[in-house]
Amino acid sequence: MVDRMGENTQPDRGHFVAEYTTVQSVFVRHRNCLLLRADFSPLFVGYYLHLMQHALCHPHREVETFKQLLAFFALYVVSRPWKEHHAWTINAKGPQKANYFVTGSSQTQDIVGRIFTDNVRDTDVTMLYAQNICPERETHTSVVPLSADSPAAWIEEFFRASEQRQARAFMGQGDIFYLVTAEPDADYDWLNELTVDRVAQIEEQEQAKLLETRDFTYRCGCSAERIIPVVRAMMKDFADVLSEQGKLEVSCPRCGAGYTITREMVGGLGSAQDSC
Repeated sequence: MVDRMGENTQPDRGHFVAEYTTVQSVFVRHRNCLLLRADFSPLFVGYYLHLMQHALCHPHREVETFKQLLAFFALYVVSRPWKEHHAWTINAKGPQKANYFVTGSSQTQDIVGRIFTDNVRDTDVTMLYAQNICPERETHTSVVPLSADSPAAWIEEFFRASEQRQARAFMGQGDIFYLVTAEPDADYDWLNELTVDRVAQIEEQEQAKLLETRDFTYRCGCSAERIIPVVRAMMKDFADVLSEQGKLEVSCPRCGAGYTITREMVGGLGSAQDSC
C-alpha cells in the first residue's frame, strides 16, 4: 500500500483476527475532496467481545456515543499519514457526563479506547484533547472546545479548529460511516450541500478514484505481564495493599481491562496469560 504522502509502508498483519474493518480512501475529482468510508461492524464486534471478556459494563447511551467516536476517529486516522499515532480524550459535559478515550495507528492497525463514567470532572464545555505522535518530530497537542453533543459534530468542529479545514461526517445504513474532507481548492458549495444519501452515491454521481485502503481491528495488546513492571516501579504506592490483601486489582489505562496482580507475580512474572 502507498499512502497519500508517498510513503511505502506495510503494517504487520501478524496479530490480525479473521475479520477487520477496511477503511477506503477515495479522491473525488473536480470537487477536490477526500471521501473516507467503512463498515465498522467488525470493529464493533471486537469492542463488544472485549466488554464481555473483561466483564465491563457501561450505560447504553455512552456505549453508542463511544462506538460512533471510534468510527469517526478511525476515519480521521486514515486521513493522516501512516506514521502518525493519534490519541483523543473527550471530557463531555452533562447530561451525558463522561470521558471518552480513543487511540490508534495505521501502522499497528489497532483502534482501542475506553469510557470513564466515575469521578468525571464537571465542565460547562465539552473539551477535546488531541495528541499527534510521530517519531520524526515533536508531539503535537491540540485542545479544542466543542459546542455540539454528538461525535459527528465533534469531528467536524475538530477539523475546523485544529486541521483548519472543513469536513463533513455522516452515519449511513447499518454500521457504515463516512467522512468527507476538504483538500486544496475544494468545492465548498458541493461539500456544504452534502447529505448522507448523496455521500452514499458519490461514486455513481462523481468522478472518483480509490487511493488506498487501511485495515483496523479493536485491540489493545495489554496483559498482566505488561502491567507488572508498572506495579513494580510503583511498589511504594502498592506495598500496603499487596501486604494486607495479597493481591492488587488494576486496570489498563487504554482499554479498561482488569487484571489481578498477586505478590507472587510481582516477585516473578507468574503464570498470568490474559491479554486482549
